[in-house]
Amino acid sequence: MARLCEQHDAYQWICGGVAVSYRTLAAFRVAHEEKLDALLTESVVQLVDAGLVRLDRIAQDGMRVRASAGAASFRRRTRLRELEREVRRRVVSLRRELEDDPAASSRRVKAAREQAARDRQERVRRALAKVRELGEQKPSEQDKVRASTTDPEARVMKMADGGFRPAYNVQLAMDPASQVVVGVEVTDAGSDMQQLMPMLAQLDRRYGSVPCEALVDGGFTSLEAIEAADAQGCRVYGPPMKPRNAERNPYRPLPSDSDPIARWRRRMGSASAKRKYKDRAATAECVNAQARDRGLLQFLVRGRVKTRSVSLPYALAHNAMRGMALKRALAEAPA
Repeated sequence: MARLCEQHDAYQWICGGVAVSYRTLAAFRVAHEEKLDALLTESVVQLVDAGLVRLDRIAQDGMRVRASAGAASFRRRTRLRELEREVRRRVVSLRRELEDDPAASSRRVKAAREQAARDRQERVRRALAKVRELGEQKPSEQDKVRASTTDPEARVMKMADGGFRPAYNVQLAMDPASQVVVGVEVTDAGSDMQQLMPMLAQLDRRYGSVPCEALVDGGFTSLEAIEAADAQGCRVYGPPMKPRNAERNPYRPLPSDSDPIARWRRRMGSASAKRKYKDRAATAECVNAQARDRGLLQFLVRGRVKTRSVSLPYALAHNAMRGMALKRALAEAPA
């Protein structure tokens, strides 16, 4: 976009003679995350009012997007503590040089070096905090837990091609009929297992209600999430796990199943549910593919807040294109 503002006549006209650089756009995007989030809600509400989008049924999917961090930047707790001590000594040394040097030009160079060292010190500190947090979640693996000194919030995840890389998990909720994105979240969890309920809570906050139906893949279908969604009036459509006993029917309730889980198993065994569930892949895969076609392949920013502020414009751009297509189809439809 920064390049278009310099080279494209239409973008230069929009800028009105004001210089717009990459840094200007990046700072604006991060500083106005709440406004971008509100704009997503407003865009969906307008399409709902026009009768083009319905909020009674959603499809949800998680898309792993490469983080701005290398695999070699991940360190264990012992190495992070060593780095913290090294960086602290470096900051102190640079501060002394800066105070003793009378040359202004040299002072500016050393001030920049000191700031870079302070930034690295902060990243190492955040990486240590992340390692402690992850270690508390998995006490038996404290010595194996690692965090990145480049982007402490990024996690190594299994990607679509089967490889493992530092990434974020971008969660998208969509209206299956219109393929309009109605909810966006970014998480550092490599699994989708705990992501359904946070998305339902977000939709309730945005639009004042929870959808009646949620279409998700097998990565989302934890028994706890199905029960919690059912308590809020949302029926989950997602495949049961393949049983270890090949002779057992996965759609037949178990004696230990609660009423919501028993209803879910029977529901997913019905022909109508299987027909309805086909809309999930058709919607989620199409929306994910369009986001990647528009460039959502790797984040160039670091941290969950900044990556979310990048993901929101992709959803807004997608909804703008879908809104125009839906309105055009409505206008061309026979009376």
